[in-house]
Amino acid sequence: MSLFDLPLDQLRRYAPTITEPADLDDFWRTTLQAAESVPVLVEVRPEPTDLRLLDTWDVTFAGFAGDPVRAWYTRPAGVPEPLPVVIEYVGYGRGRGTPHERLTWPVAGYAHLLMDARGQSGQYGVGDTADPHGKAPGGPSPVTRGILSPQGYYYRRLITDAVRAVQAARALPGVDPARVVVAGNSQGGGLALAVAGLAPGLAAVLATAPFLCHLQRAIEITDASPYGEIGTYLAVHREAEAAVRHTLSYVDAAGLVRRATAPVHLGLGLRDRVCPPSTVFAAYHQYGVANGGPVPARSIHVYPFNGHEHGEAVHLRRQLRWLAELLGDPTQPAPPTRSTQPAAAG
Repeated sequence: MSLFDLPLDQLRRYAPTITEPADLDDFWRTTLQAAESVPVLVEVRPEPTDLRLLDTWDVTFAGFAGDPVRAWYTRPAGVPEPLPVVIEYVGYGRGRGTPHERLTWPVAGYAHLLMDARGQSGQYGVGDTADPHGKAPGGPSPVTRGILSPQGYYYRRLITDAVRAVQAARALPGVDPARVVVAGNSQGGGLALAVAGLAPGLAAVLATAPFLCHLQRAIEITDASPYGEIGTYLAVHREAEAAVRHTLSYVDAAGLVRRATAPVHLGLGLRDRVCPPSTVFAAYHQYGVANGGPVPARSIHVYPFNGHEHGEAVHLRRQLRWLAELLGDPTQPAPPTRSTQPAAAG
């Protein structure tokens, strides 16, 4: 696997203008207000497992259009104190799987809400959430489903689900609503960044190799899936390019993060053809610059000889240490607010 994107010294300066549609804020305000008209928690049911040190609940919450979205809620057993919660979003083609698959955050002492991805089960993992709105014109895969209009696009629904997961987490028992963290890798990382720009009051954002960033460039420089699926669609539907680009401008996390206020921790592989490095640096440089206040603390970690796998366990250790420094002991009350001045890229 060779280098294919900009050299690292240029990436550190790569801060393109992300063109936003004039009605972007109104679009998302209207979308989220419609979702919020429905009570967020539908069902919270204890889930028997063999995990004796953890307690798990099968959660259903109301996402886009009130659709039921499934999630696993897990926390350390026997800990009565309200805990900070890490909301994790899954990668493309995955689902929430089984309760014992993702245990890092609850084992580290945090509450953990793992959100399913509607209509994506079966490619790399198993999920339990349907997508009943897949009839808008577009292609067959999630990334092209409804892609000819912002209103019908799949990622309008999935991003709405991700924001509603924040609201659901704050309503769960044993959660400190002031210490809500969003996290994810690949598609999950892109969702975490999008939510950072749409959900107020987050404590931190963890995103690795994020998808959905600087989409206008991404579909031009890589043929790897999922971006390659958009290219394949346009190779057949040649007349649809303008409509597709217009739709993508509404879900581009590199634009939405301009409104973010929470500290962010990013990671990427320099040889990543799935989510090219320049698209991630575009989001990094735009993060929080138009939030009406100081730019939040930002850090980014680059793994020069890695691709989409980025730093894997090494990076996860960095995330754990960064979050512990930011939030303190998960079982203790929140520490005083830290500085929001930007950190140097590393």
